[in-house]
Amino acid sequence: MSIFEQTVFGNSLDQWLLAAGIALVGTIILDVAIRLVARAFRSLDKKLPSDFPRFLAETFGRTKKLILFVVALYAASKILHLPPALATTLRYIAVILIGVQVGVWAAALVTKLVTEYVVRQTGKGEVPSGVAVATLIARVIVWAFVILVVLDNLGFNITTLVAGLGVGGIAIAMASQNILADLFASLSILLDKPFKVGDFIIVGDLLGSVQNIGLKTTRLESLGGEQLVFSNADLLSSRIRNYKHMKERRVVFTVGVEYGTAHEKLERIPRMIKDVVESVQPTRFDRSHFMSYGDSSLNIETVYYVLSPDYNVYADVQQEINLKVFKTFEDEQINFAFPSRTLYFANHAPPVVEGKVPAPA
Repeated sequence: MSIFEQTVFGNSLDQWLLAAGIALVGTIILDVAIRLVARAFRSLDKKLPSDFPRFLAETFGRTKKLILFVVALYAASKILHLPPALATTLRYIAVILIGVQVGVWAAALVTKLVTEYVVRQTGKGEVPSGVAVATLIARVIVWAFVILVVLDNLGFNITTLVAGLGVGGIAIAMASQNILADLFASLSILLDKPFKVGDFIIVGDLLGSVQNIGLKTTRLESLGGEQLVFSNADLLSSRIRNYKHMKERRVVFTVGVEYGTAHEKLERIPRMIKDVVESVQPTRFDRSHFMSYGDSSLNIETVYYVLSPDYNVYADVQQEINLKVFKTFEDEQINFAFPSRTLYFANHAPPVVEGKVPAPA
């Protein structure tokens, strides 16, 4: 009997040698195939403006050789007569390692796609927090799917498992609904962009510049310097005023003159104010009208636009307009109104105005 025909652990020596050769050659072939795929993606990277081919090349290039060897070894074991327990164990190991490697590839691919999408939607300023939220959800979904596929290939009844996971997921969601609400609110803020890092916003009676959009909270720096912390879910359900996107500022102001102002002067006041507003830059005049009769004044309402969102520019413009209106009224001898009250007596005595001494009868 030839030495190659001798039986060792239920298989002839030549079967063992053939299996070893298949495992070795199979490992080499798989490794070369992975390298060729990575090289093909690298060649595409030089032709395409996107870095996606380079990413795929790097992802496939990091494939573990141990996993390739186990896959080749499992394929080689098919020509051997192994004990059922050993064959099953080897099959389990191969399926699990293949699942892990596919999961690593899929998770890396999904992370890359989600990252690029978040960058396009939010801008580079929010990438760290945006990726943290979006990729966490994506990786959980990918690995959950991979685990279910692996368990199905190992012979487990995943229908019952999925049903159990559904019930367990509902219980976990109910227990952590506040955290999940903030997590999804953070993702909604980053994708829908009601505001971004650096924007100046007002939430209720609180205002400040957005410093950070996190997984659970958003932080603002107030005008006083202190930090304001908002829950993402509460913030998203609030009425938010975002001043970052304001291109110009609408200004409404009212000037009150005395009731004793002559009709001719009252008729000219809107034109005077219009000339004043148009003389100050950067502004765009809208309207000026004798709008209402007040308790102590005749009210002229004026609307104009400051062609800058900067609050300091608005304050400088409004100050200059106020000074010029004051000077114009002074030159025209038009008196500003102030709160006053006139008293009339039944004996037809001269009226008494608070703060003034009536002229003698």
